[in-house]
Amino acid sequence: MAEPRSGFYQRVLAELLDDGLIRRDMSVLVAAGGSADREAFLTLGFEDVTISNLDGGEAAAGLEPYAWRHEDAESLSLPDGSVDVAVVSAGLHHCRSPHRALLELYRVARVAVVALESRDSALLRLGARLGAVDDYELGAVAAHGLVAGGVANTSTPNYVYRWTEREVAKTVASFAPHARHRLRFFRDFELPDVLVSSVRGPRGVALRALRPLVGLVTRVLPSQANLFAFAIEKPQLPRDLQPWLRLEEGRVEPDERAIGARHRIER
Repeated sequence: MAEPRSGFYQRVLAELLDDGLIRRDMSVLVAAGGSADREAFLTLGFEDVTISNLDGGEAAAGLEPYAWRHEDAESLSLPDGSVDVAVVSAGLHHCRSPHRALLELYRVARVAVVALESRDSALLRLGARLGAVDDYELGAVAAHGLVAGGVANTSTPNYVYRWTEREVAKTVASFAPHARHRLRFFRDFELPDVLVSSVRGPRGVALRALRPLVGLVTRVLPSQANLFAFAIEKPQLPRDLQPWLRLEEGRVEPDERAIGARHRIER
């Protein structure tokens, strides 16, 4: 059985390859990664990939030909700009601070950050109220025998933090206000077979019955899709510098003329 969202994962990477934002020979760090990440990158022919996670060293088994390292996505040990591309798939919502983890990936990436998560939508919020969708990820902990799979890979089920396009833009703008960012968004609908088959009782029956209808709704209204991905292109200076700033010997400085045209500068 294919891993949930694996097709979406590969489609996102393939589109970014076609657009020229990323290349197969670039160095890639995957946070909160595992076998699904290996499958996606290996299928597309990536060469230099390091898959990281909070698991012990035994997690490296089966990830060949790629490297493995122990890393906490919320506190990466790598220097700034030390990899070309930083990627996380279905991992941010397992963090105690999804925003902190995203910004750690932004910090260590030179070219781009790619993230795949769930999208916050009216349809998913309705599903949560009706009990068809979990706000806390009990299923992941159950799949790990009640000993892992939750927040920070503990046995406590994590809150499923879902994103919107606006939130991504605000998060990166707050962290790096000196630059204008190019963002790309991807959406799709997928109700994985593994999820449908694992849910018991009336809720499982409802999920199976509603899957075709929900799929139709999300094709008509892409904003209601449950799968969401985004790519953040790291800014290139001076091209992407904010118009009220300037570069002075490599340092970002306020542009007196631009700011003075709008505000009185106190001396």
